[in-house]
Amino acid sequence: MSKRQPCRCVCLPHRAVKSSGQAAVPFRINAGLVQSELRQLIEQHYPAVKTAGFRLLPVAGLTGESWKISSPAGDFLARHQSAQRQVSGADRQRESAILRHIARHKLGPRVRLYSPPWLIVDWVDGTPLEEQAFTDASVRNALCERLVTLHQLPPSGYRLDLQQQFARYWQHIDRRRLTPRWLRLHHQMLSQVPPSPLKLALVHMDIHAGNVLNTPQGLRLIDWEYAANADIALELAALIRGNDWNEQQKRAFLYEYVKAGGYQNLSLLQQQVNRWIPWVNYLMLMWFEVRWQQTGENQYSEWAHPLRP
Repeated sequence: MSKRQPCRCVCLPHRAVKSSGQAAVPFRINAGLVQSELRQLIEQHYPAVKTAGFRLLPVAGLTGESWKISSPAGDFLARHQSAQRQVSGADRQRESAILRHIARHKLGPRVRLYSPPWLIVDWVDGTPLEEQAFTDASVRNALCERLVTLHQLPPSGYRLDLQQQFARYWQHIDRRRLTPRWLRLHHQMLSQVPPSPLKLALVHMDIHAGNVLNTPQGLRLIDWEYAANADIALELAALIRGNDWNEQQKRAFLYEYVKAGGYQNLSLLQQQVNRWIPWVNYLMLMWFEVRWQQTGENQYSEWAHPLRP
């Protein structure tokens, strides 16, 4: 795979597109309506921001579903719960609860307001990492320290069930793209027993360079919409596969994770990560197929191709 392939990992039941064999129909958001709703929410809950004046700036790459609120009273990020995002895995209620759960550890942004369908958090000032930054030992060490801190927190109230998620994604893929081998693989993934967790913990499940900010206070993680309780080895497998790391990069990162105070049996950790790799591969395939069905963008079909059975 020539490009980094983002891993998207939590899907809640909500039908936003029909998938009975129809071709992908791009999902369109009424940005004007969304913006109007957000303005009303700000005027209702943030009179100081309204008085000071504010601007709404769409955040690039998120199809009009996230907006920066820029104001002399402070900068915030507003995240919208659209039907499309919910199908692909986002749940702002879960995201809000988890961010509150980790608030004192400064791993992610502070929640300001959750008012469905909106979640408003502090804007985190920082610079996203470049993809090649992961090859730097100091960056890997800093990220491992952040992950170890996260994985040592008490679990949240949300457990990730991959097989349930596979079944939900299945409802939103193009049936015409199915093959007998894919159908057999799907039944296999639903019937086999997942690996028993080495350690059940709160995991982020979408760690890539764009979601890791370099700030004056150190590395911070953003975009917690897929976070849940799961095996720490699943998190690490998703990070490794989602960033398309080779075997040497994988070994280096796991070594740094152990060295930073994570799970201390490196051999067992490596074995467990390897057990989760097929599950992550299937998770990526299903997510790419759902996103292709939603958007009609060829990049998702191209990313799915090497993962198709």
